[in-house]
Amino acid sequence: MARPISELLSDMSVHAKHAEDEIAEARRESHDSVVARREKIRASASAAIDDVDRDVKSVQNSIAGHWDAFRTKIATDIDTVKTKHAQREHERDVMRAQRVADSLEREAELAVGYAIASIEQAEFSVLDSIAARIEADELAHA
Repeated sequence: MARPISELLSDMSVHAKHAEDEIAEARRESHDSVVARREKIRASASAAIDDVDRDVKSVQNSIAGHWDAFRTKIATDIDTVKTKHAQREHERDVMRAQRVADSLEREAELAVGYAIASIEQAEFSVLDSIAARIEADELAHA
């Protein structure tokens, strides 16, 4: 069974706080330490992206193309909520409702995984910019 969305969101929060702490600490470190930290987070971000890729590939074909259609889906969801609600009132099929819930949970899991990978990528980008700034400052003072 998939992990509850609340646990995934909690994980995302932990990753965001970790990135914030790492960046604050990196601002006080030497260039070599920042570069080492940047390489470590590059590997971590790559692993997170690989995890999301594996999750996407493991989901049924109906969801495999979901990421490309995700933005469009959000825009149309608002218009279809009322229609779906009326339809669900007439459909009391428990199995169908469970399949819909399972599908939406998988979509939410993928979205949270994507968010975690994005946080890792953002942390890498900030560390990369810090390293570049340190290099630029060292060159300016040389």
